[in-house]
Amino acid sequence: MAVAGAQVLECYRVLQKTNSNVVAEVIKDGGTFYEYDHYPKGDVYDNETHSQYFYHAHRPKEHGHFHTFLRKDGMPRNCNPVKQSKAPFMDNRDDTISHIIGISMNRSGYPTRLFTTNRWITADNWYAADDVIKMLDRFHMDLAWPSWPVNIWLTAMLRLFRPQIIELVHERDAAARRWQESHPGVDVFEDRDFDIASVRRISVEAQIERVNVALHRVAA
Repeated sequence: MAVAGAQVLECYRVLQKTNSNVVAEVIKDGGTFYEYDHYPKGDVYDNETHSQYFYHAHRPKEHGHFHTFLRKDGMPRNCNPVKQSKAPFMDNRDDTISHIIGISMNRSGYPTRLFTTNRWITADNWYAADDVIKMLDRFHMDLAWPSWPVNIWLTAMLRLFRPQIIELVHERDAAARRWQESHPGVDVFEDRDFDIASVRRISVEAQIERVNVALHRVAA
């Protein structure tokens, strides 16, 4: 986590030298910025680690957000989707995919929240929290396109905020169970009234400070 925090700050330093930021790097070649469109077009996919992400916007009180994923070939072998209904999008691909975490960004290009989603939002295959946690260390964007600093930053963010992500995916599963219990006969994974399952405000600087304090305690 300490190394990841340093990487996040280094990405900020490099981007600031050209008056850029994480969001600007991702959308710079996309032309007019439209709500719901994916940036960059076609998503970013690392065919060695099978990590994937895209950026888009459609929610108030933020500029937009990143969605991060891991595809089947990048997962530990013992990870399998939970028993769930079949959605039409599942016939359009030959593997499974898990959403890991969403990262909300402000208009200055910095992260403000982490969040998890229901299946219908991200068209993924629902994996239990324990399996998603196993995937965290497998997410690694080892590409120069569309921006090397952004790919380093995104990989490091999932390391730096690992404790919060673990809490959020467990909260996601608990929220889904409660929703199903209170809405019998409804497909919880496709219910449009159940969208964001869990959310947490974050601060990179505060998280780094917490990590440094913990390291000093261990050293003492």
